[in-house]
Amino acid sequence: MDPIRIDDPQDPRVAAYLDIRERDLAGRQGRFVAEGKVVLDLLLSTGRFAAESVLVLENRLAGLEGILRKAPADLPVYVATSAVMDAIAGFHMHRGILAIGRKGAPQPAEALLDALPARALVVVLVGIANHDNMGSIFRNAAAFGADAVLLDATCCDPLYRKAIRVSVGAALKIPFASFSDVADFTATLDRRFYRQFALSPRGQTDIRDARPSERLALYLGTEGEGLPESLLARLHTVRIGMAQGFDSLNVAAASAIALHHFSANRD
Repeated sequence: MDPIRIDDPQDPRVAAYLDIRERDLAGRQGRFVAEGKVVLDLLLSTGRFAAESVLVLENRLAGLEGILRKAPADLPVYVATSAVMDAIAGFHMHRGILAIGRKGAPQPAEALLDALPARALVVVLVGIANHDNMGSIFRNAAAFGADAVLLDATCCDPLYRKAIRVSVGAALKIPFASFSDVADFTATLDRRFYRQFALSPRGQTDIRDARPSERLALYLGTEGEGLPESLLARLHTVRIGMAQGFDSLNVAAASAIALHHFSANRD
């Protein structure tokens, strides 16, 4: 592919990259921003999402040759100087690698579950509204071999730019879907023979004693409030043992511990 030089920050061909932080808040009408070399590689190699274009600093282009070979031949690759790229983005782009991807139609949670293998580990998120935590949970899910992430309607978008960046591209790799009603979704998992564990500092069972099954769902809630009491009453609860007098882990750290345990001890 032949790179296309951009010298004017107002060039309409790069309009999707203008004022990135403000657009993060306003939304992108079905698009998302992928940032950094590793994330671009995952966007182009996993095939889960289509890329619309790439924008890179001129001095980073040579180092992306192998990654850009994975892209369709007609994918526009725009190249700019540091000054022009910063003017487009609205702040200093020290990574110098951006891409626009398309979200596509959302997949229903039930359809995603039906597509999973007989032996599956899924992460269920309720009320995770912090993009750093969202990205970290996806990163941990990828690291420990989770098959999918399911999100309730109160969770933030895993394809928010910061969430993708923190996930190191795992949000582009791990399948995910949303559901609207938590109680209905637990029943859906019951019908599919998932053993369901809810992580809570007041859990009934120490996680070291919790045994997984062929199909397992791990529920994680927001920091502070945690999972709703109605949900905790319905599911088997597990806790991570901590030092006396301290009962709170960051939800991202807790997800890493729990996923490591269940991935290492699957039947």
